[in-house]
Amino acid sequence: MPPQQSTQPSTLNPPRASAARRAPGTDRDGALRRRAADATVWYLRVIAVLNIAAVLSLPFRQEVDEHNNGRITLHLHRQHAHHSGQFFTPYLATAGLVSAALAIFFVLVMRRRKRAAWVVNIALSTPLFALYVLALTQHEYRAHVFNWVSAALTGLFVAALLISRREFNAVGDPSNPKLAAAVGVGGVLVTGGLGTLLVHATNKLPGATLPDEIAYTLLRGVSVGPLADHVTAVHAPRWTDIIINILLAAAFCLVLYAGFRSPRGRRLLSPEDETRLRELLDKHGARDSLGYFALRRDKAAIFSPTGKAAVTYRVVGGVSLASGDPIGDPEAWPGAIDAWLTEAQRHAWTPAVMGASEEAGTVYARHGLDALELGDEAIVDIADFTLEGRAMRVVRQAHNRVRRAGYTVRVRRHEDIPDDEMAKLMEKADHWRDGATERGFSMALGRLGDPADGRCMMLECRDADDTPRALLSFVPWGERGLSLDLMRRDRDSENGLMEFMVVELLLQAAELKIDRVSLNFAMFRSVFERGSRLGAGPVLRLWHWILTFFSRWWQIESLYRANAKYRPVWEPRYLLFARSSDIPRIGLASARAEGFLTVPWGA
Repeated sequence: MPPQQSTQPSTLNPPRASAARRAPGTDRDGALRRRAADATVWYLRVIAVLNIAAVLSLPFRQEVDEHNNGRITLHLHRQHAHHSGQFFTPYLATAGLVSAALAIFFVLVMRRRKRAAWVVNIALSTPLFALYVLALTQHEYRAHVFNWVSAALTGLFVAALLISRREFNAVGDPSNPKLAAAVGVGGVLVTGGLGTLLVHATNKLPGATLPDEIAYTLLRGVSVGPLADHVTAVHAPRWTDIIINILLAAAFCLVLYAGFRSPRGRRLLSPEDETRLRELLDKHGARDSLGYFALRRDKAAIFSPTGKAAVTYRVVGGVSLASGDPIGDPEAWPGAIDAWLTEAQRHAWTPAVMGASEEAGTVYARHGLDALELGDEAIVDIADFTLEGRAMRVVRQAHNRVRRAGYTVRVRRHEDIPDDEMAKLMEKADHWRDGATERGFSMALGRLGDPADGRCMMLECRDADDTPRALLSFVPWGERGLSLDLMRRDRDSENGLMEFMVVELLLQAAELKIDRVSLNFAMFRSVFERGSRLGAGPVLRLWHWILTFFSRWWQIESLYRANAKYRPVWEPRYLLFARSSDIPRIGLASARAEGFLTVPWGA
């Protein structure tokens, strides 16, 4: 179920709470801490913009050069004063892409309240502020208003950090320091080597030694300002300076990522957690058609304090991705959601929920998450299903055609299938799979034939020669429901085989004591339903055209059409997220979890 943003307005917008619910007694000190933390982020944003503008501004460079003789420029990303004049600049304000990259990265990690980012900032800015205070005791520095402004801004930044220290409690991966050190050494060697070669090729002055060129390269990596001008044996073109600065900034960004990345979330579903989840499903499994998919073993489970509810999730690309509704008693859902959000906040993971029902979406929204309607789940009520009537003519004709061709369907619980037969069915399923990647996360169990899943339902289709041609597997939805898990068929078999099998199940459902069947999820169903109607507006028509275009590869429209032919009840499903800016990241994480996108470095 790949995440894409719906154009439909969400109905799930109760009054907002914080993403990790705070106690009712939150006082003014807490509000002050949050405002101070936000202030540090805004300071870094402004500094990043100023640094980039300074790098791109030739007048800035000329102005620096004019004042270079006899004054001080403190290059703050090195976090100490480089004495050559009478002026200094605020924390992290330099004419360099490295400083800009550092400021931008700090914006990202400080927004996510990472403790390591707070420690690094306080360790860099506090000694710098102390140095500025000491410098202002000397006449040549305190005579300039700009120095007082720089010291004041740096001091306010330090004060904001100190006030907000309790807000920054997100932990990092324990392996980050070693990885960052390795990336730093490799990055400096590679980018420094390339930069030195470029300086050697473009230097306009004769007689420069290799140490001169290396020193110039490293200093230019720090700033395109006057810092490297002290290497008098080298004078390179401005474009060389900028390229070197970009190279070192790129390497520096990799070091920052390695040093501040969030924990990977390697925890998987333990046997004990699986047992507890099955107990909750036995009591409350009929509430949500996606409930059984919580038993995927590549997920982790976090329980409410009472143990009566749980949220299952998987961490993908720094996103804590839950799917469906919480498992268990709805009265205990808030406790499980609180625990999940707290864990996400502690590890600086982005919280998101794929495919929540309206009931669960409303509860999530009370915890500070916003909602977007993703699409609709097709649910067939057995009591209302019939093949009679004009509306079912196409399905009825396809069913009769396949039946006349000699195809038959056998319906059994997994626990009733002998081991040797199940092994053969699993082999066939693997052979019929479209591609090497097993797709599915929110509406797929991710395994077939496991003894623990004996209540799952298998539909096996054979042709007139008694050769297996297709299979469907459904997971339990409470005691009297089924949810589609797996669809596999031989590509050389008769067209309409899947429709034939679904109809056979629906016709036999009453005998099997099944009251309802959940089929595939239809992304943006309302767009396809309304976009081609008379009177559809230009925005809706454009959205319909875009989705139709991409359906050539992702089968968005075909899934809707395949579900609609059974005349199902459409149940809306929602995407829940903390911030709108997180949606692209959540989309990528969901695409990876569902198997539509693979990356070489894993989860």
